[in-house]
Amino acid sequence: ARRRASGGGGKRPQEVDSPQPPVFFICSNSLEGKLRVRTVIHSRAKALRKTMRGPEVMLWTQLRGRGDDRPTFRRQHPIGSIIVDFYCPSARLAIEVDGATHWGDADREKDEARDRWLSRQGIVVLRIPAGAVYRDLSGVVDGILWKAEERGRRLAPSTTRSSAGGPPPAIAA
Repeated sequence: ARRRASGGGGKRPQEVDSPQPPVFFICSNSLEGKLRVRTVIHSRAKALRKTMRGPEVMLWTQLRGRGDDRPTFRRQHPIGSIIVDFYCPSARLAIEVDGATHWGDADREKDEARDRWLSRQGIVVLRIPAGAVYRDLSGVVDGILWKAEERGRRLAPSTTRSSAGGPPPAIAA
């Protein structure tokens, strides 16, 4: 969905391709405006972290933490002007927990637009119904971890090179 954003100050509006309305309107050459939007998005994400819903809290208690054997997740993570429920940077995987607010036609269209935009950024979105989190939390977590590990393996750089960074040493005959 294209819309026009006015920069104010007599500047020409610029076209913005984004699935949701901007928090502020930015002028194309306004670094201050871009920083202000980033601050607002990050502030909104921080506020959302404090008001997570039941299924999100349940899922976060299982996904949080760092370890060598599992990928790292972030909660209420901003990507552009979108805030995703959970994000795994190593797998470029966004997880969205969909409750009753995602059931209407207009809401589904908005979700699809967000998913398309994230896909263009190279991010895969995994949508999980809130009811599934309540019914089978361990199954949902296993599915998320499997998907993150599978994507992480595909995105990881090749490990065929030696630790010195060059080709393997030649063996003398």
